[in-house]
Amino acid sequence: MKTQGRKNVHGKGGVRFKAAYTTSKDKAMLRNVVTQLIVSEKVVVTAKVASQISPLADRLVTYSKKGDVAARREANKYVRRFFVDKEQKQTALQKLFDEIGPRYKDRNGGYTRVLKVENRRGDNAPMCLVAFVK
Repeated sequence: MKTQGRKNVHGKGGVRFKAAYTTSKDKAMLRNVVTQLIVSEKVVVTAKVASQISPLADRLVTYSKKGDVAARREANKYVRRFFVDKEQKQTALQKLFDEIGPRYKDRNGGYTRVLKVENRRGDNAPMCLVAFVK
């Protein structure tokens, strides 16, 4: 006979499994980090996130090198609508297509660099610096 008890608590009467992190949360986090990378051109994240974000950022730069409407729409699926400069009303997508894309017109891939830095102080997680190559 199953035990009756409170839901969403661990213990004899509670649930046996509670999904903490879903795919939609992971995708939203990657979108936020990619947008922040475009805005500040460098970001410090954990090693796992860095391995996920580097190919995604490279793909966005490749879209911005094409520069057509279809590429802009594909890049718009990932980049958040975030203002880089509120005085000039420049968004992160506009910065990607106007500044970052033309910078790498003669380069065939490898637009981002991942460098290991110190472990995080709280939980000793390995951290990495993801930045655009100059």
